[in-house]
Amino acid sequence: MSTQQRPTGITVLAVLAALGGALGVLGGLFILSSSPILGIAVLALGLLNLAFAYGAWTLKPWAWTLGVALEVISLLGSVVSIASGASVVNQIINVSVALTILYYLFRRDIKGAFGRA
Repeated sequence: MSTQQRPTGITVLAVLAALGGALGVLGGLFILSSSPILGIAVLALGLLNLAFAYGAWTLKPWAWTLGVALEVISLLGSVVSIASGASVVNQIINVSVALTILYYLFRRDIKGAFGRA
């Protein structure tokens, strides 16, 4: 991270991604016994969130791309959930959070913090 200071919003995203990633890994391991495919998917997303947390904390350029990809996956997951009959209200909240994070990641100063300006 040399002379670049990490923006507060990126710090918040990194901490939340670390917490979510750890819970995802634990949940994925728990789910593996009853539904291996779902367990592997949850485990993989948990690991990707942990990778994003590390990359965001250290402002690695690849973390910006991973963060965007994870939010797009979140948006697609919400669409699939709605199509499967999940609560539309919950998915509207998920979509709102994902779009807010995407907006934040695409801000010029945030892209610049990741060396992507």
